[in-house]
Amino acid sequence: MAVFLAACATDTFEYPESKKLDVVDDYHGTLVADPYRWLEDPNAEDTKAWVRAQNDVTFPYLKSLPGRDRIESRLTTLWDYPRYSTPSKRGGHYFYSYNDGLQNQSVLYTLESMDDEPRVLLDPNTFSEDGTVSLASVAISKNARYLMYGKSDGGSDWREFFVRDIETGEDLDTHLKWIKFSGGSWTHDEQGFYYSRYPEPAPGEELTAENTNVKLYYHRLGTDQSEDVLIYERPDEPNWMIGGSVSHDGNYLIISLSESSAPRNRLYYQDISRAGRPVVKLIDTFEARYSYITNDGPVFYFQTDLDAPKNRVIAIDLRNPARNNWKTIIPEQEYVLTGISVVNNQFVASYLVDARSEVRIYAKNGNLEREVELPGIGSASGFSGERDETEAFFSFTSYTYPTTIFRYDFTTHTYEEFRRPDVDFNPEEYVTEQVFYESKDGTTVPMFITYKKGLERNGNNPTYLYGYGGFNISMTPGFSVSNLVWMEMGGIYAVANLRGGGEYGREWHQAGTKENKQNVFDDFIAAAEYLIDEGYTSSSKLAIGGGSNGGLLVAAAMVQRPDLFAAAIPAVGVLDMLRYHLFTIGWAWASDYGRSDNPEDFAYLYAYSPLHNLEPGTEYPATLITTAERDDRVVPAHSHKFAAALQEHHAGSNPVMIRIETRAGHGGGRPTSMIIEEAADRWAFIAKHTGMRVR
Repeated sequence: MAVFLAACATDTFEYPESKKLDVVDDYHGTLVADPYRWLEDPNAEDTKAWVRAQNDVTFPYLKSLPGRDRIESRLTTLWDYPRYSTPSKRGGHYFYSYNDGLQNQSVLYTLESMDDEPRVLLDPNTFSEDGTVSLASVAISKNARYLMYGKSDGGSDWREFFVRDIETGEDLDTHLKWIKFSGGSWTHDEQGFYYSRYPEPAPGEELTAENTNVKLYYHRLGTDQSEDVLIYERPDEPNWMIGGSVSHDGNYLIISLSESSAPRNRLYYQDISRAGRPVVKLIDTFEARYSYITNDGPVFYFQTDLDAPKNRVIAIDLRNPARNNWKTIIPEQEYVLTGISVVNNQFVASYLVDARSEVRIYAKNGNLEREVELPGIGSASGFSGERDETEAFFSFTSYTYPTTIFRYDFTTHTYEEFRRPDVDFNPEEYVTEQVFYESKDGTTVPMFITYKKGLERNGNNPTYLYGYGGFNISMTPGFSVSNLVWMEMGGIYAVANLRGGGEYGREWHQAGTKENKQNVFDDFIAAAEYLIDEGYTSSSKLAIGGGSNGGLLVAAAMVQRPDLFAAAIPAVGVLDMLRYHLFTIGWAWASDYGRSDNPEDFAYLYAYSPLHNLEPGTEYPATLITTAERDDRVVPAHSHKFAAALQEHHAGSNPVMIRIETRAGHGGGRPTSMIIEEAADRWAFIAKHTGMRVR
């Protein structure tokens, strides 16, 4: 292997050798070379050696960057503050997670009243010495007798389920395996729970094999997993995903089936109050999304986008389920209904208004009763509470407003702080503005821009532009210690609300999918051009970042407009658009992307796939690709192949590197120490290549 030759003062590099094989695929008459196909096998010795050699270049370079240690020190100082999750109530007990500051994993607590001393129920920091085994899912039984919890090992999407007696704090002998994308839903007798699991993969293929043929099971406490009762499967549709949840009253099992990541599903149900009842197909088409809210006996309430791109609430009476008998309870509004819960027998509805939260309370008949006046412009979530209770908890956050937990009293319709974090900064020193800019095709796109007050628009401000743009996911305001450190250093933090997201409903999402995916990249490029044209920054000061689908966004933007950016950080990205569907759950993303085995889809996928559009002899921005060996959502082969090709084609002096974590996955469950280290590397890299002086 070649070695790192020169000091970073000269920014001259020799990257590890990436061998090229003669691999060519025929896509509908178009021959496409794939010389780095060998990097798709994570277990091959050549791949392992390549990973080690790349890290031997990347990590010493990052550690040597000017000011990196000061950045890590400040991140560590700011991160050391108490953090709480939104409490939930079950069986007269409260449950919430708490991190005292620098704990690698947050600890789950319980208490019977808010005046009691909280008791540790589960401490994930005991799962492993390095903090890389995390608590991935939690389900409390109806009367708070049992806790079902799931562990993730090293960030993998695979879960192992266990059960703990809440009163004694002791684990039962339950141990379930091969679970992905599923929680547990308890029957009200607390004797067991429903969950979904996949067949056990072949040895060595746990992190790469396609995830298909999921089945819905019931596990009864005190029995082995091999005795679990199969509730529902679809061997005729191996790609369908199946999930089950118990209704509010405990009398029904609600079964949701989906065929992809698209927000569309079928809904079946089973009356579990009586033995031997069949599964009934209530909604048996993939035309819309239906999310169960609650039920009054046989009358079920759902949130749906059927005939309502921005969502509405409907009621379906199981005794008269024909579509012409469905009733609209809360009609579609001007803005997107993003979530709804039931507390105090009222609907609590959350809306997005230009990517910021509004909350309204409705009576069960759909009459608007009041709007909740939030603490400011930001993101509210939660409103978790029991249906018959008069209290609920919610969180509120914004770019300069640390996540604060509030308790809402439905008898007085007032709320008070439950937990406010004490972070060592003054929010009055910062400002967030929302701007609206025009994309390439004339579409108006919103963007949040946050920075220190007193900033001059002289084009000389290092700026980090972040985006996602896919899968109906909305980018809403939220506090981040990492981003705060960047702004403390004098940087601008900008978030563009691109098409493909969910900010304006189904049509906004679909405008950034499949043959329209280029709209997302155009929106992001237009955001960069706006920041430059308005004097916030310049190309030599502008960095871009994003993860997963956002990693695709960043890589596509830097490939299409290498002149526009000083630095790029595509994280855990989907970068090989011709083969993404062949690994783990990738096939489910075809609803957003399309598939290369379809001739029409291939044409546009090949036109923007980052891996296939790198041009030899091009000077690309300074690039830090990040991935992790245990990422079984977007497998690291994407990043490996893109890094090898980028290093081959890049002609400039900018570093184009890959940073590969060995005990992490797609991002969830990472220990605090690992998060801080990666953030320090990111900001030091961007500071270096945007000309920021770290003081």
